[in-house]
Amino acid sequence: MGVKGFVEGGIASIVAGCSTHPLDLIKVRMQLQGENQVPSMRPALAFHANSSAVHVSAPPRLGPVGVGVRIIQQEGVSALFSGVSATVLRQTLYSTTRMGLYDVLKQKWTDPETRNMPLVRKIAAGLIAGGIGAAVGNPADVAMVRMQADGRLPPAQRRNYKSVVDAITSMAKQEGVTSLWRGSSLTVNRAMLVTASQLASYDQIKENILSKGWMRDGLGTHVTASFSAGFVAAVASNPVDVIKTRVMNMKVEAGKEPPYKGALDCALKTVRSEGPMALYKGFIPTISRQGPFTVVLFVTLEQVRKLMKDF
Repeated sequence: MGVKGFVEGGIASIVAGCSTHPLDLIKVRMQLQGENQVPSMRPALAFHANSSAVHVSAPPRLGPVGVGVRIIQQEGVSALFSGVSATVLRQTLYSTTRMGLYDVLKQKWTDPETRNMPLVRKIAAGLIAGGIGAAVGNPADVAMVRMQADGRLPPAQRRNYKSVVDAITSMAKQEGVTSLWRGSSLTVNRAMLVTASQLASYDQIKENILSKGWMRDGLGTHVTASFSAGFVAAVASNPVDVIKTRVMNMKVEAGKEPPYKGALDCALKTVRSEGPMALYKGFIPTISRQGPFTVVLFVTLEQVRKLMKDF
């Protein structure tokens, strides 16, 4: 019974991950905008020999549509699927684990008489399943962020990974095996937040809709509950996601101090140089991706469950 939950969750996660990959890539690029502009280096005024001050403005911040258009113009349409092999591996490792474990815990913690599971237990199951899933899938997560971010770098600085396997082996050789778990504390924290808010709120909202008789158990209920769950997950996870993206993407060169000493240092530098709302950079593409991702995830999951119900 437990294995079936892993298979169902894995299939639904891979379908959802691949179908929303371009939105995830745009989100990553937006989260990296303005990253290198620390206060001491941020251009404000330039002085010429005649002592007249000339304002130098920072590069304009683009919205999700602008970022998407720029990617297509500069790198081609195929660039929207940069790192999709890493997405498949990440969903196979991370999402299969979290969805399967949540299903196992749900079966154990559901009251056999009422067939209900209290919200607190749903959240606890999500926190546990998300944390373990993230630890398992972190190497694919690092590879995915780097492959998605590569196109924004000057050609000479690009890593040019050929595939997720090439990315993981290159990182292990050049930066050590521990680099595959860079930002893992952030990945685990984010995954715990996402899984607890996404899976628990989906189950809770779906139960409320059905118990109050607002809709029957069908596509309408699944779409309503899943989009609501996606919004909750996006609000809860975006700040951690921004920091995770920046820590995973940073270049560490021999003999040079890394841009960030860790997650807290990255958060402080980001807020100091770009303001608190920088932690919600990429929120529009996050919800634009988290909404459809969650809808595709749960609608697919419900259909897969129907198909596999007799197995």
